[in-house]
Amino acid sequence: MLIDIDKVPKDGLRLSRNFDFASLELVEEDAVFLQPVQADVTIKKMGDEIWIKGRITTCLSFVCSRCLTPFEFPLDSKFDLVFLPEEFHELKDELDDEGIDQLFYQNRQIDIREVSLEQLNLTFPAKPLCSERCEGICAVCGQIRRNGNCGCAVGESDIRREKIKIFTKDKR
Repeated sequence: MLIDIDKVPKDGLRLSRNFDFASLELVEEDAVFLQPVQADVTIKKMGDEIWIKGRITTCLSFVCSRCLTPFEFPLDSKFDLVFLPEEFHELKDELDDEGIDQLFYQNRQIDIREVSLEQLNLTFPAKPLCSERCEGICAVCGQIRRNGNCGCAVGESDIRREKIKIFTKDKR
């Protein structure tokens, strides 16, 4: 969905749109969409700068990094972006630290679909977990630990780990 910069009204533009992205477009390889991505976006023009505030919501299915089971991941993320004309890209090195997060538009257009996809990918956790207390899989039998005690004998504790436990206990 291309937005023509020259056609943005003085008081701004509000858009609400559903996007159907393919799971292949996501940085998380095992993610699957459970519902379309809803993007609510406000676009304002201030001189050559384009300010885009938005919110994206959806629900995805991820695979837990510890226990390898799928789980639902509801997503509700807000973003606030500033776009400059592509001519300013050459001056990017000269921009102060405040301008480091600025983006650039080309041909007087901004693709809201691409902006939404980028913001969606930026919200994903580095290691998706079904729960912060997920214990993962038993290293001996492969059973998911949250489903109950597998009965496998837990090996003796490594002395080096005990010292680390003492150290981290003191930090709390």
